This record gives sequence, C-alpha cells and structure tokens, in this order.
Amino acid sequence: MATSEIKTWVIDPDHSLAEFSIRHMMISTVRGSFPGLSGEIIADVNDLTTAKAHVSIDVSTVDTRQKDRDAHLRSADFFDVEHYPTMTFDSTNIRRVSENVYDIEGNMTIHGVTKPLVVRAEYMGTSKDPWGNVRAGFSATAELNRKDFGLQWNQALETGGVLVGDKVKLSVELETVLKD
Repeated sequence: MATSEIKTWVIDPDHSLAEFSIRHMMISTVRGSFPGLSGEIIADVNDLTTAKAHVSIDVSTVDTRQKDRDAHLRSADFFDVEHYPTMTFDSTNIRRVSENVYDIEGNMTIHGVTKPLVVRAEYMGTSKDPWGNVRAGFSATAELNRKDFGLQWNQALETGGVLVGDKVKLSVELETVLKD
C-alpha cells in the first residue's frame, strides 16, 4: 500500500510566468504578463486531488511591452497597485478530469474582491535539476470577467463598442522546487 508523500513545493519565480490576454478595441488581442510570482503547493504528486495551492502575483510587475499602458494598468483606473499590490489564488477543491489534468476550484482575489474561479491545470511531471533539486511543473488556464473584480474602467469607441474587453484569459506556467 502506498504511503502519503505530502510535501511542500515552492514556486520558482525565475522559471514561472503568469500571462493574460484581453480584447482591445474589439478588433485585436493584447497580451501581457506578470513575472512577479510566488507561492507554494502542498501536495502528494501521486494524488493531486488532496493538494492545496496558494499563488500570489505582484501586480506591479505587469508587462504588456508598452510603458504607458503598463502605468495605466497599475493606476487606480485598473489594478490600483498602491492599495492592492497583489492578486492571489487559493485552492479549495481539486478534481481529476483525466490523466494529469485537474480542475482546481478556488478563490481568486483581485483589486480587493474575492470570487470563486475554476482553473484547468495539467501536471507536467517531476525532474531533478543538475544541482540535485527536485522540481515539479504545472500548466494552468482560466477565464474571468474583470468587472466581477471591480475593474470597471473603459472608454466608448466612436465606431461603437469599447476600448477594453471584459473577458480575460489567464495562462500560468509554474515550475516548483521541493522544499527540504
């Protein structure tokens, strides 16, 4: 009979990234990232349905490759990083969908507002790095409505529609390191 191997896996921020995409002017998609990730997963990699995950994103690290837009996203019109410097996700339940694929239910907090969110995640496996550290990888996606989290700012377009879409697609690549 297999024994439980619950261990703590710490997010390696140098090898992890949170990305997002959102419609712009109703005709294109803008992509950006948040390289400032931290958190941990407490799990038995042989039974991830019992895992607990906490991910924190430093919102001030937002990068859309356009300096003025990034400054606007950090402002009170959007993330208001002065008052809400992080967004977080904390798992509450994990259900196996298929081999190495899971639906993770949890609470997402953005701009001081917490809402339930389901994240689809794939466990990519474990490996030992050249320095003897054991690493585990995860790839996850989700969608949310930014207005549900109080991110209301928008601007009407002369041709109809709005400048910024409501639906945000999230993609997170996590590489974690087994904590001693």
